[in-house]
Amino acid sequence: MKTISVVICTYNRAESLAATLESVARQTFPPEKFEIILVDNNSADSTETVCRRFGQQHRRLAVRYFKEHRQGISYGRNRGVEEACGEWIAFLDDDETVGTDYLQQLDAFYRDCPDAALTGGPVVPVYETPPPEWLSRFTLRLVTGYYNKGERIRTVGAKDYPGTGHATFRRELFLRYGAFNTGLGRQGTSLLGGEDKDFFLRLMRNGVRCYYLPAARVYHHIPAGKLSDEFFTRLTCAIGKSERMRTLSLSKQAYYKRIALELFKWAASLLLFFCYTAAGRFPKGWKLIEFRRNVTKELLKESGS
Repeated sequence: MKTISVVICTYNRAESLAATLESVARQTFPPEKFEIILVDNNSADSTETVCRRFGQQHRRLAVRYFKEHRQGISYGRNRGVEEACGEWIAFLDDDETVGTDYLQQLDAFYRDCPDAALTGGPVVPVYETPPPEWLSRFTLRLVTGYYNKGERIRTVGAKDYPGTGHATFRRELFLRYGAFNTGLGRQGTSLLGGEDKDFFLRLMRNGVRCYYLPAARVYHHIPAGKLSDEFFTRLTCAIGKSERMRTLSLSKQAYYKRIALELFKWAASLLLFFCYTAAGRFPKGWKLIEFRRNVTKELLKESGS
């Protein structure tokens, strides 16, 4: 039986996917102990060619390729879980790479902490171009996925949940607590999200502890397009819409509670705006106001609009 199933869901990112796959191929972890599950979510580029070529070039690795025709990252991840044979499922995104000891570090932790069921590691942004002046520590994770909770193994709470693209799950969690919500998450070129938050909070509400593993580092490659004003607007609007969809899928009460929380977020954003402005860093402060404005606008829209 494989110890780890590396599940990579991909959509129209053939070039970056090739780098992701090569980083997994260079693992020091014994190839007979892991498999690579590739889920192609209807890509229109050369993704299938890249996947099949990779399997042919690395025959010592257990590589399996699947086409998931139901559009959406949640459908893709759920398909990956269904096809996986490993005790642990390690998700990677198609624009990420890992160091050669990534799986070795994960396996060492599993052996040292056999009762663990959920882990997440740091995300290090790798920029293709210099980051913009407006990027601050309050928008860094939003735009780049940056995640760092220190240099020691620890548990993280609900406010610090990792993203699926740098997390591993004991496979039985999906059998016990259900799959990713297919009504949430990115579909095609949309930037909708919420599936990560929905799933992690579901696990944590049921008492599943999430461990932060500083040695299980993931590198997220950031193209220039993700640092543009246009992308920022699309992304922050999508966050507001995703939160509306996520909370309404739970209950009206959850939605109204999220609206109340938005008021506190506005207070914090305004305070930070004035602090940044007073320090001569207006672009950083103003971007926080744009962020909050876009989220609030979409959060308050009527369903279906």
